[in-house]
Amino acid sequence: MIDDVTVPVALGKRSYDIIVGENLIARSSSFFAPFLRHPRVIIVTDTNVASLYVHMLEASFDAGGIAHKTIILPAGESTKDFANFQMLAESILAAGIERGTTLVALGGGVIGDIVGFAAAVLLRGLDFIQIPTTLLSQVDSSVGGKTGINTAHGKNLIGAFHQPRLVLCDIQALKTLPERELQAGYAEVLKYGLIDDTAFFEWLQENGLSLCRGDMLAQQYAVVTSCKAKAAIVAEDEKEIGRRALLNFGHTFAHALEAEAGYSDILLHGEAVAIGTVMAFDLSARLGHCPSDAVSVVREHLRQVGLPVSTVDRPGVKWSVEALLGHMGKDKKVTDGTITFVLARSIGEAFLSSDVAHEILVGVLEDGGAL
Repeated sequence: MIDDVTVPVALGKRSYDIIVGENLIARSSSFFAPFLRHPRVIIVTDTNVASLYVHMLEASFDAGGIAHKTIILPAGESTKDFANFQMLAESILAAGIERGTTLVALGGGVIGDIVGFAAAVLLRGLDFIQIPTTLLSQVDSSVGGKTGINTAHGKNLIGAFHQPRLVLCDIQALKTLPERELQAGYAEVLKYGLIDDTAFFEWLQENGLSLCRGDMLAQQYAVVTSCKAKAAIVAEDEKEIGRRALLNFGHTFAHALEAEAGYSDILLHGEAVAIGTVMAFDLSARLGHCPSDAVSVVREHLRQVGLPVSTVDRPGVKWSVEALLGHMGKDKKVTDGTITFVLARSIGEAFLSSDVAHEILVGVLEDGGAL
């Protein structure tokens, strides 16, 4: 059994720990106890995760004397909308909650985002705890307090910053993750190496395939390293006024791609990030910021672990440059009508820039990340 590792997120009175280990769901009540104002929680999960881990979590709460109610939402990105949020909010309120009630997000990024948003707004603020069950949510979305839902205008455009009280990353949960989901999460792991940690990128070149094939020690190392990187950035820039925007590397393209794909299973978030990452490096190279061979190295690494690297890899969508530009114009990083991009000078050095010629951007979108 691998040892638990604790990663602190230093935010003053809102500080919390990320615990990365094995069989944490089965041991959850012992971790929860110090953070519950009342021994009662509302568990929110989805149809995929419920059959795998709800009974294990409920058994732990029963053993620890923690009362609980479980709400199960449909699985998938389409759940992050107004209709499902209203249904969730009404269900939580119908359970007779108080301000001392804690919400528990058991699932991937979709569940963490929508439950976190519910915690931010119900009764003007409830505590919540994250138990992310996907690689993507363990290394990214469960940490940092970003919560929200999607609209027809774009991804995560309605939400709030609301930090969890605790994050439990159970590496054991990754064993039941479909290969495609594990690969999708890997795109967010790779991001940390690309923006400011060349040594981590080099480690991923050696160990990325093992990670995606289920090596638990490699998975724990990647989750811990990613969480440490994100915790440091969030502690410095909680509300994304400056440096935290670097964590959006590839995401301006990715969110547009997801929107154009209709937030469907045709293109998972991590897959969109993979394509967006290649596009970001391609744009950087065309602007003269980084060498073109960096684009090739990143593209080949993503392809090696089984991720799509261009829109050509998803022929089921009729990709439109005009539509993608429209989605990008609604990005949260737009200021005075100008998009701020996260670009690269090299692998391991990212920076922010709004100085991007329109015709060069159009060229990147036309090629879609392809050679």
